[in-house]
Amino acid sequence: MKYEITRRRFLAASSAVLAAPAIVTMVRPARAGTTLTLGHGAAPGNPRTVAAAKFAELVAEKTAGRVTINVAGAETLGSDPAMLTSLRTGALDFTANSQGATSALVPELAALGLPFLFENTSKAMQVLGGPVGAELVKRFEAVGVVPLDWWDNGIRHLTNSKRKVAAPADVSGMKIRTPADPMTMDIFQALGAATEQIAFGELYVALQQGVVDGQENPLANIDSSKLYEVNKHISLTGHKWESTPFLMSQVAQARLGGDFEAVKAAAKEAGELQRKLSADKDAEVLAAFRGNSAIEITEVDREAFSKATASIAESWKKKSFGDFVAQIEAAAKG
Repeated sequence: MKYEITRRRFLAASSAVLAAPAIVTMVRPARAGTTLTLGHGAAPGNPRTVAAAKFAELVAEKTAGRVTINVAGAETLGSDPAMLTSLRTGALDFTANSQGATSALVPELAALGLPFLFENTSKAMQVLGGPVGAELVKRFEAVGVVPLDWWDNGIRHLTNSKRKVAAPADVSGMKIRTPADPMTMDIFQALGAATEQIAFGELYVALQQGVVDGQENPLANIDSSKLYEVNKHISLTGHKWESTPFLMSQVAQARLGGDFEAVKAAAKEAGELQRKLSADKDAEVLAAFRGNSAIEITEVDREAFSKATASIAESWKKKSFGDFVAQIEAAAKG
């Protein structure tokens, strides 16, 4: 059986739910126990959505039904920043959130998005599995949040409605939507674009109405949210990699008691699925886009883009957490 968690009911801390099969899945426990809520912003069919539902199933299985996870996707519970606020207050228990929004809590996280730092998710996960990830965990715990895993938000590419983009000069003068992520803003400003922050749930309409000329996202997101319908030019810039931090409230952790380790294991297992689905989806979507005559796919001069954004790493090393930025860069090159 499937349920919808409405934003109004969620904010009122009500346990009532309404039907919405495409967005929310509830896995019933075998007996009464703890019920927790996971919120995310991805559309139906997105790897994040599929993995979130799998996480709920795994938690029920690994806790023998003692813990129930209600999953609310597609920004049902608000934008990524709003869900992070709810997480810190304990009104929300889990969120598979965006790296950009989450960097408002832990600014160091944004350094994972240094331009052209990671060629693929495997290398990023290798770095996060070492001292860099351990340091990030400490910094999250200091703000009342528990990172359970690092899901994948993919290698990101540029789309726009105006023209073919093959070189940095082609971006100059465009208005590009970015998430509320300082690194992404720095990248596109270095390329000569104006940046505007628009909630992901409002992005399709903003592109359709010409509020912005383009945006950047992994191919899976471009596909699942149908952004290609309003942005026909897709440039394979591969300008950065982003994580999807899978986070838990410390309030929820305290409620779980001895079931915490089982829930953490479920998050890791669901994360493995999410990363595989993300990689598979990217390959599938790219092939579909290449076969669609209504879409223009452009292979860009990545070396030129890398040179145009090279100064960003040095400017970030001058920040208060510059040593950590250098640590990430060194680990990525190792």
